[in-house]
Amino acid sequence: MSIGQIVRGYSNIGDSMRLRIRDMREDRDLSQSDIAKYLHCDQSLYSKYEREERPIPFEAMVKLALFYKTSIDYLAGLTDNPKPYK
Repeated sequence: MSIGQIVRGYSNIGDSMRLRIRDMREDRDLSQSDIAKYLHCDQSLYSKYEREERPIPFEAMVKLALFYKTSIDYLAGLTDNPKPYK
C-alpha cells in the first residue's frame, strides 16, 4: 500500500465521520447547539467538527457514540453496522 492510498483512505474515513455525525444529529431533529451543549462546547466548535475543520477529541467521540447508542467505529466510518459493541 502506498502513502497516497493511506492518505486517501484516511480522508474517506474523515468524510464518513463528518457525514455520520451530521446525519445522526439531523435524523433526530437536533441542532448543532443541542449537541454542543451535551458535549459542553460552543456551537461554533461543534460546527467545525461537522465540517472537519477541527479533529474531534476522543472523549467527544465516546460521548457521541454513547448518546447515539452506536460505536465509535460506526461514527468513524470503519463499519456500516450502527449497532454498538457488547
